[in-house]
Amino acid sequence: MAKIAYILLCHKDPEAIIAQAEQLTAAGDCMAIHFDARAQDADYETIRRALKDNPNVTFAAKRIKCGWGEWSLVQATLNALNAAVDAFPRATHFYMLSGDCMAIKTAEYTHRFLDDRDMDFIESHDFFASNWIKTGMKEDRLIYRHYFNERTQSKRFYAAFELQKRFKLTRDIPEDLQIMIGSQWWCLRRRTVEMIQEFLRERRDVIRFFSTTWIPDETFFQTLVRHLVPKGEIENRTPTFLMFSDYGMPVTFYNDHFDMLLGQNYLFARKISPEAHELKERLGALYASTGVDFPISDEGRNLYAFLTGRGRVGRRFGQRFWEAGNTLGPERELFLVVCKKWHVAKRLVDQIASETDIPCVEYLFSEQDTPLPDLGGIETTLNKRSRHRRAVVRMLFEHFGSNQLVLCLDPANLDVIQDFCSDAAQTHVLEIECDYSDDYLIGHARRVGLAGQNSPDQTVSRLLPTIRNDLSYESQQIRHAGLDGYLRLRESADRAENEAAIAQFLGVGPDKAQSIMRLDYLFSD
Repeated sequence: MAKIAYILLCHKDPEAIIAQAEQLTAAGDCMAIHFDARAQDADYETIRRALKDNPNVTFAAKRIKCGWGEWSLVQATLNALNAAVDAFPRATHFYMLSGDCMAIKTAEYTHRFLDDRDMDFIESHDFFASNWIKTGMKEDRLIYRHYFNERTQSKRFYAAFELQKRFKLTRDIPEDLQIMIGSQWWCLRRRTVEMIQEFLRERRDVIRFFSTTWIPDETFFQTLVRHLVPKGEIENRTPTFLMFSDYGMPVTFYNDHFDMLLGQNYLFARKISPEAHELKERLGALYASTGVDFPISDEGRNLYAFLTGRGRVGRRFGQRFWEAGNTLGPERELFLVVCKKWHVAKRLVDQIASETDIPCVEYLFSEQDTPLPDLGGIETTLNKRSRHRRAVVRMLFEHFGSNQLVLCLDPANLDVIQDFCSDAAQTHVLEIECDYSDDYLIGHARRVGLAGQNSPDQTVSRLLPTIRNDLSYESQQIRHAGLDGYLRLRESADRAENEAAIAQFLGVGPDKAQSIMRLDYLFSD
């Protein structure tokens, strides 16, 4: 059975550290603590006194003054790791934690999870080929030597950097290493840790190299594990659930995140707010519990992106120059059927296709499997269709040999609607306004990844007002966009009103509009 030695790097809040150590060792696991040498000695002594009688807790032999982006963080980790290997010979796994981490699964679940997977869990992407680094230095992190802290000694840091660049004082990366990058929160098997220790005893040059790179905690273990362990024995992810804002700051979890955290496919989470006392208490009691079932919904990241994105509706990248230059042609008519309930729009366009000669295409910019003719490859992915949407639609006109075309669009695609309405073609917009039951909204949340199939109903229910408001906001944006030829088909309207809207939209007579609208189940879920 798995026995975990937790490697805890911390620098504050001694009472929380004591509680964390007691909670995680109560189930038979163990812990090695490194407490930052920059922190108060009195706090360190408080921790040592409180835990001195706990046989499952040990401390790094030497405390290091740690700084963000420095080798000191890696050295502190190595010191705690070495202490854990020596103190806990029966430990099978070594799990990296900070003082802001807390378990979101029970020890029973965690041990079973590790027993079932003979793997190392560490995020490790190719340093040069991946886009893990979004902004700032990339290769310069490695080929120049960084002796100063970028945050506390920024003038010296950049002066030394610029001096090396000026005189081309670069260095080679160890030729036998493929540099990898990823999160510093990992869980490694004992044999992997022992291989790393042996490798470092033989390869002091590797320590010399990494000790003057910038932010080595994102590259050191990630590189060595990939160098020493077969790829098939590495799961390329962190076992700790964490998210970052658009500004690169860690997302903090609070009391009302308990249910969401338990549904994520991870073992721990960070960062837990120091003020989230209820959340800490509930998670603290969780680890030693038994018989707890964890339905995995894994909606956390999608949910966060959805909720934070509500304030940024309408911010889009500008059109590419080749898109702006394309035109469908003034002789053509484009009919846009806009509806959030895709099945309703599809029923309507099926009727239009059967009652008229106008070719119809369903949600080609939202649905990968939309039936499309061969357009030379431009139609093969949603990304290609969206990037070159005018070219795709022009080719559809040509393929069907028609100057009329019906398209279905999602209301979220306001930028696409506006783009087509700005074209020289005659564009008509028909928005289908539907009613949304709670059951439909719950299904919608699950379809788009805001909730998993196993998300608790209470958790999903709390989302419903936000989702309902979001759908209403999308519709308002369309109505207020000032689109020429805009019409509405409403579920709440009578048949005659909707038939008149269809007649005006397609330019057909009353009899044809009646034939199109004869479906009694058009709006049914």
